Amino acid sequence: MNLPEIVSQERWKAERDALLAKEKEHTRALDALAAERRGMPMVRVEKDYVFQGPDGPASLLDLFDGRRQLVVYSFMWHGGEDFCPGCSMFTDNIGHLAHFHARDTSLVLASRGPLEEITPFRERMGWTVPWFSSLGTGFNDDMDAGDGFALNVFVRDDGGAVYRTYVTSGRGVERLGSVWTFLDLTPLGRQELWEDSPEGRPQTEPYAWWRLHDEYGERAGHAGHAAHEA
Repeated sequence: MNLPEIVSQERWKAERDALLAKEKEHTRALDALAAERRGMPMVRVEKDYVFQGPDGPASLLDLFDGRRQLVVYSFMWHGGEDFCPGCSMFTDNIGHLAHFHARDTSLVLASRGPLEEITPFRERMGWTVPWFSSLGTGFNDDMDAGDGFALNVFVRDDGGAVYRTYVTSGRGVERLGSVWTFLDLTPLGRQELWEDSPEGRPQTEPYAWWRLHDEYGERAGHAGHAAHEA
């Protein structure tokens, strides 16, 4: 195996400091991209999709579960014996949902497969992320997933209208996993004061909203969010 060169502590620190400067520049560039994303327009979802879930039929609005924002990952489905390892690894890396809920955001999976095949696999994997069947709805095609995978972000208004704000696929989902990376894709963002967000978006002090995931209680839904290191 070809391992890195062995150097002195002084040289290692100098090279680490030089790399750190580039990493910080990259972080600030990602912050700027997230701000640009929050400034994007949105498009109204006009179709009435009917998903199948553990509690029966559900509309796209139902998937919000009363929250303001919704992230839907279209999990690739090629049959009950052909589970996608990439989508499975992605799902393994999703953070605890209580932290999403604390920022008024729901996250669900949707697949173009029958619920009777989806549910046993979900139980086998030990996942708690809600998983719905989009079979027969046209949702995958309309949301740029097709027979593959994609991640879409939606927001609803007070009247119950649903709007699509963002979509990504391919390597666009590889960097996702922590709650913060998902929130950076949403129109409300992390909802912290340091963020460059359009006027009127909710924002609170950074760090102040954080809780242990079993301590949010009734606060999970409209509290404050996420770490920032410039």
